[in-house]
Amino acid sequence: MVDLLDPSNVITRMFNAQKYGELYEYCKNLLEKIPNDMVALQNISLSLIYLKKFDEAIIYCNKVLEIRNSDTYALKNKIYALENLKKHEQVLELCQIILTHDSKDIWALNSMGLSLNELNRHQDALKFYDTTLIIDPNDVTALMNKAISLSHLGKYRDAVSYYDMAQIINPKLKEIHLAKSRLLDKLGMSDDAFLAAQGVLNKDMEKIKNNAKENKCSVFNQFCQEEFEKLNK
Repeated sequence: MVDLLDPSNVITRMFNAQKYGELYEYCKNLLEKIPNDMVALQNISLSLIYLKKFDEAIIYCNKVLEIRNSDTYALKNKIYALENLKKHEQVLELCQIILTHDSKDIWALNSMGLSLNELNRHQDALKFYDTTLIIDPNDVTALMNKAISLSHLGKYRDAVSYYDMAQIINPKLKEIHLAKSRLLDKLGMSDDAFLAAQGVLNKDMEKIKNNAKENKCSVFNQFCQEEFEKLNK
């Protein structure tokens, strides 16, 4: 039988119900009784992150790290808070601690890359996205952020390719369409830019453009015609 009054179960219910203020107060009461209660310390910092009280969240993360200096959960909560405070140099230090213990931690690798992007160190960021993609070639976060790094470095064609890979894996990410479209527009490829904005994958663009030539019409008209035919089917 599940003990509904067990702190872990109470915390889980509050978190799932998105009652972050109540979660904070509950954890605070637990800590008044047992100041070093790890469950309470971890979850009070989590509640503060959701309440956007990032400086206060870091205080509780530090209390956990005083007890267990390599606690991954506390390190990641602290990283998230620091990212929101734009303290990216500190984020890099904490990511390195996580990676020292687990060099294949994809979350830390991506966070390292993101902070390097924020510090305009895009070439350095690529190394961490590449490492992530060796571990998991389908990691959408790494694919998209590698595309962002490449675009900052002026490598627009390569960036488009990585956005396309991310789109194949997760076609629901509409922001990819516009990002690809903007880069193709910079390359002077207006027809491709239009098709990218409509969510067309790179492999399908050439077919539509060839059909437009055969039918002696614009790419816009050809795309509309093909979409109309799909709807009719």
